[in-house]
Amino acid sequence: MAKKRIGDLLVETGLITADQLADALEDQKRTKKRLGDSLILKGYITEQQLIEVLEFQLGIPHVSLYKYQIDRSLVQLIPENLAIRHQLIPIQKSGNKLTVAMADPLDYYAIDDLRMTTGFQIEPVIATKEELQRAISRYYSIQESVKEILQNLPKEEELNDEQLQSEESPVSRMVNQIIKNAVHQRASDIHFDPQEHDFRVRIRVDGILRTEQTLPKHMQGVVTARLKIISKLNIAEKRLPQDGRFQMTADYNVIDVRVSSLPTAYGEKIVLRILDLGQAIKQIEQLGFSSNNANQFRQMIRKPYGIVLITGPTGSGKTSSLYAALNEINKEDINIITVEDPIEYRLEGINQVQVNEKIGFTFGRGLRSILRQDPNVIMVGEIRDLETAEMAIRSALTGHLVLSTLHTNDAVSTITRFIDMGIEPFLVSSALTGIVAQRLVRRVCTECAAPYTGTEEEIEVLNRFGITNPILKKGRGCSKCNRTGYRGRIAIHEMLSLDDQLKQMVLNKQSDASYRSYLADKGFVTMLQDGLNKVAIGLTTVQEVLNATTSD
Repeated sequence: MAKKRIGDLLVETGLITADQLADALEDQKRTKKRLGDSLILKGYITEQQLIEVLEFQLGIPHVSLYKYQIDRSLVQLIPENLAIRHQLIPIQKSGNKLTVAMADPLDYYAIDDLRMTTGFQIEPVIATKEELQRAISRYYSIQESVKEILQNLPKEEELNDEQLQSEESPVSRMVNQIIKNAVHQRASDIHFDPQEHDFRVRIRVDGILRTEQTLPKHMQGVVTARLKIISKLNIAEKRLPQDGRFQMTADYNVIDVRVSSLPTAYGEKIVLRILDLGQAIKQIEQLGFSSNNANQFRQMIRKPYGIVLITGPTGSGKTSSLYAALNEINKEDINIITVEDPIEYRLEGINQVQVNEKIGFTFGRGLRSILRQDPNVIMVGEIRDLETAEMAIRSALTGHLVLSTLHTNDAVSTITRFIDMGIEPFLVSSALTGIVAQRLVRRVCTECAAPYTGTEEEIEVLNRFGITNPILKKGRGCSKCNRTGYRGRIAIHEMLSLDDQLKQMVLNKQSDASYRSYLADKGFVTMLQDGLNKVAIGLTTVQEVLNATTSD
C-alpha cells in the first residue's frame, strides 16, 4: 500500500479544501487528536465519508465489528494499552498475517508498533470509532476478568459466599461488564447458554438475538453461581427452574433485571430480562400510535367502566402500553390499583400490588382484595385463567375501568378467546369496551436512513392497500445501528371498539369471519394496514411489517 496521507487524499477527492485541511492540522497540533477526528469534530467530513474514501480510494476493507466473534487468543496478542492508545483490535489470524481493525488504517506508526509487538505482518482494515471503543471495552475488560478467573478458578464445590458476594472479585466484575455492555447496546435480554463444549453469552437487540461472547466451559459454574447469588436464587438447587431479580446501575441509569434459570442437558441456562427504569415509556405519544389510533385509545381508557384489553405475543410492548395508559389517566381524584407479576416499573401515585403464587396470592385473589379498596381503575398485569377473567368481568360490570393484557394474535380473535376461556357471551358483550392488538417492528435507523425505490413486490403490496407515492426509506448501516440499518422498534396496532352492532354479534356468538366482515365494511384498519402506513412515511420497511403480521 503506498504511504498516502489521509489529509492529502481528502483534498484530492474534493471532500475538503486545502484551507480546511490546514485548519484541522493546526487543531491537531494543539489537541493531539488524530487528523480524521479533528476533521469530523469541525464538521468538514462525516465518519462515513472518511470510511468511504479509505475503502474506495485505497481499497482498505471496512468491517462491521458486531458481526465478529473475536477469539480470546487474538486479543491476548495485543496489550490493552496499545489497543486503547491506537484505537484498534485484532479480528483474524492467518499464517503470519494478523488482520487488525483500526480507526486510522493509515497510522503507520501504530502498524509498525503492532508488527514489533506481535511479530506478525499487519493487515489493516477500517472500523468506526464507536464500534472499536465498544469492542475494546467488551473484550479487554472481560478478558482481564477471564484471565484472573482462569488463574485462580475454584471448583464449584469450593466456591464460598465471600468470593461470590464480593463486587471486586474477577467473576463479579466480568458479569457486571457483560450486563453493562448489553445495556449500552440497548439489549432487552441476555442469554447465558450452556453448550457441550463452551458457555455462550447472547444478547437480544431490537428483537434479534446474536452471540456476544464465548467463554470456556469450565467458567460456567462460577458465572452461573454469581448470577444466582445476586438474584437471590437457591445456588444449590439445579434441578428446578427458578425466578429472581436484582437492580444495578449502568450508563447512569438504574436498571431492573429479571432473572430466569432453567435446567438443560448441559447445565443451567440463565436469561436476564433488562428493564431500564430510566428509559421507561411514560407517554402515549411515545407508543407509535397513528393520530387516529391514539384518539381511539384515549377514548377507551377514559371511559368510567368496562374492560380494555391489550393483546399480542410475548415481547410485543403490551406492558409499555398499559403503563402509558395508567400515566395518562393518573390524577389525584382517581384511585388506581394494579396487580402485577412482577411489578416492572414503579409509578408515582399508583398503588401497585405484587402477585406471589408461592403463598397462594394469585391474580384472582389479588383482584378480590382490590375491590375492597374502593378503586376507580384496576390494572391486571395479565389475564391467564378463568378465575382472573371472571373477576375482571365482574369488576367491569360493577363500575370499574379494568385494563389488562391477553396473549392473542389479533383484536378479533380476542373476543373468541375470552368466550373459549369459559366466559358467557352476554358477559363479554356487556363488559368488553375495546381491544388494542399490537406487534413491534424494527424502526429504520434515523442516522443512516436514505430514500430508495421499492421492489415490484413491495410496491404491489402497498398499492393493494391503496398506498401510492410512498416515501420509502432504508438504513444503509452505520455505527449507531451496528450496520443493521435499524435502530429501536416501533409498534403497529389495530383498534377494536365494540359498538352496539358488534356487541349484539358477540351476544349471538358469531364467528371470527363474521366479525372481520363487519369490521372491514366499517373501514377497520388492521395491523398490516397500520404497519404499511408507517412504511409509507419511512418509519420501517415492508419486510419488517410482513414478518410481524403474516405469520399468524
